[in-house]
Amino acid sequence: MIRPFADSPPSRRARRTARAAQRFVATIASWGAALTAAALLGACSHPAEPWQLTDVQGHLPDLAFTLTADNGQPMTARDLRGQTALVYFGYTHCPDVCPETMARLMQVIANLGPDAQHVRILFISVDPARDTPGALHAYVGAFDAQHALGLTGSDAQVEALAKRYRVAYQMEKRDPDGSYEVTHSSAVYVFDAQGHARLLATDRDTAAAIAQDVRRIIDTPA
Repeated sequence: MIRPFADSPPSRRARRTARAAQRFVATIASWGAALTAAALLGACSHPAEPWQLTDVQGHLPDLAFTLTADNGQPMTARDLRGQTALVYFGYTHCPDVCPETMARLMQVIANLGPDAQHVRILFISVDPARDTPGALHAYVGAFDAQHALGLTGSDAQVEALAKRYRVAYQMEKRDPDGSYEVTHSSAVYVFDAQGHARLLATDRDTAAAIAQDVRRIIDTPA
């Protein structure tokens, strides 16, 4: 976690992270009015058990994509029907947020126990230039080859998919050695077995909270 110091200016990484966080917060805020209205409409009926995560049902489109899986084969969202999908946009060269998020999702899988058989984690690259299927295969396999799947595609495919789910990402300036980072939002999108967008998890949500809500979706799909 980046910690600011009063006696020194913010680092370049800190500024990039702050910008991505601001964009993500603005996106979440844009859903606030609609979500509040939905809650008020439901107040006249028996209230359902509250979700631990952010309920985005009816506010994001169904899961839909055509990409290349980490085995080099084409894949679409239809191939995941019957599975609850945890979708995360990241990249294999990410120094901190991506491995931290993947580690947290591994805790979710562990917390789910036998229910984990109904779950797939989709790691969608926002850096297709470097994230070949082979690179993604090695990356996700280091976490959980059984439940995690890497996906990549052309720049246009990734950009369109990111826009569909309001994911912010930006390539940063290259270092002298040619390396670069990609600033990106860090939400995890939860889609049910029918491909409907259901929940949004942020880095403030614990593995236990995510697992609790994912289990509810598995047990009582929409």
